[in-house]
Amino acid sequence: MAGGMVSLGSTQAVAATCTAGTANDFNGDGVADTAIGDPNATVNGVKEAGLVRVVFGGGKGVSEISQATSGMGGAPEANDHFGFSRAAYDADGDGCTDLVVGAPNEDLVKDGIQRVDAGAIYVIYGTPTGIGAGSTIKGYSQNALDSTSTIEAYDWFGYAVKAGETASGAPYLVVGVPGEGISVDGTSYAGAGIIEYVQGTTVVSVKQNDVGVPGVVEANDRFGYSLAGTNRYFAVGAPGEAIGTEEFAGTVIVFNHTLAGGLPTPLVGFDQNVAGISDSAEAGDGFGTSLSVTGYRPSDQTYNSDVLLAIGIPGEDVGASADAGSAVVIRVQPSGVYTETKWIEASVSGVDGDPAAGDFFGQRVTIANTDTAVVTTTATVRLAVGIPGRDAASVKDAGAVQIFRPLDAAIGTNDKILTRGSGVPGTAAARDYNGMALLAGSTHLYLGVPFSKASDSAKGVLYALRWSDIDGTTNTGTTTYLPGTGGLPDAGVAFGTVG
Repeated sequence: MAGGMVSLGSTQAVAATCTAGTANDFNGDGVADTAIGDPNATVNGVKEAGLVRVVFGGGKGVSEISQATSGMGGAPEANDHFGFSRAAYDADGDGCTDLVVGAPNEDLVKDGIQRVDAGAIYVIYGTPTGIGAGSTIKGYSQNALDSTSTIEAYDWFGYAVKAGETASGAPYLVVGVPGEGISVDGTSYAGAGIIEYVQGTTVVSVKQNDVGVPGVVEANDRFGYSLAGTNRYFAVGAPGEAIGTEEFAGTVIVFNHTLAGGLPTPLVGFDQNVAGISDSAEAGDGFGTSLSVTGYRPSDQTYNSDVLLAIGIPGEDVGASADAGSAVVIRVQPSGVYTETKWIEASVSGVDGDPAAGDFFGQRVTIANTDTAVVTTTATVRLAVGIPGRDAASVKDAGAVQIFRPLDAAIGTNDKILTRGSGVPGTAAARDYNGMALLAGSTHLYLGVPFSKASDSAKGVLYALRWSDIDGTTNTGTTTYLPGTGGLPDAGVAFGTVG
């Protein structure tokens, strides 16, 4: 693969026809676009090589991006899973959004040795004529991005990616490397995990044994497994972290983007044994398996100084129901002071449904502040929680998504359950695992069913639902992205992967 040590934040010439300020606008026309992954897709006959399709807003067509795309500098290989992770930001400041794509199972050769699942990421630059073929494309191994790091088998570089712009206007990129092994005082810890953090020209790896970072380096922590961020904060999940003697209990660490000593500043760490967080850490909880953050504006501020952090805990046992799952929402202030806003699980009074073994409530979480220009209230914040193991209308593992207003005085007051055929188009089928792909924006909830087994969507499907429709205040209809319709190729294996 191609790639070298360059600045992802270096400024290039501004394209006159790009319109800055619109998120996810890869062609810079002022209309938002939609990037949809299919990491299991067959490309040029190669199974599970993976791809991403970009649907341009305003009916301007579809672009397909894979390792077969001209200029990619790589080639489709079996089980690369290109598109497993995705992020979007304006890396070069030209007004066109750029796309970051992870291929965590990419095999790389170093010193003549095949490094299986070392992983790679690709930055595909948007242009006024679109994105994909014709774009500038930069591919990075871990060592190419950060010359102080090395390429090793099973690092899974690019398993998670998060990108955006800091409050000071600098582009940033965070890359999760949850399989990275770390040596401390002569002892090696396989799968401890790290992140690679890029801000402007600064590229640095961050580990749990760095100064001020909460937690302890241990084998199989999987630090960097999940990521979330805003312009002021970012969060890193380590769902394999042992808490005391409880293995794979999990932890989450929150940083801000202020660089101190070359590192982003660690603010606070969470697990289920810290003060103020409900329940207690147990083996296999997987606290931090999924993360999402959104800005929070207190009544005494004129900007979103705080953040709401949603954490999924899909392995949580609820009563006698193993792996029923739960979620928690935490407000974090600039000082690192935090408050648990809501603890949510099916056993909580007022929450629809009952806990059941294998529901995996919280396998995916996504939270949105629908109006960041006003003081944050229950009217502006929405949380969607994926429950991929829930049976829907007696259909085994059809899955569901539950919507909450996490600032409500009583959680469950306004919750809604979305299943295919009830709140979401389509027909529920066994082992759809609805709730595995979620992404929240200010106006829409993107709900993918990439593992759909229904005959009319067996290649996967993505739904875009307006929050106002979910609330019942409007009825504008759901936008459906389905292979074979709307200009999308009639091909797919796990189409609809978002979040």
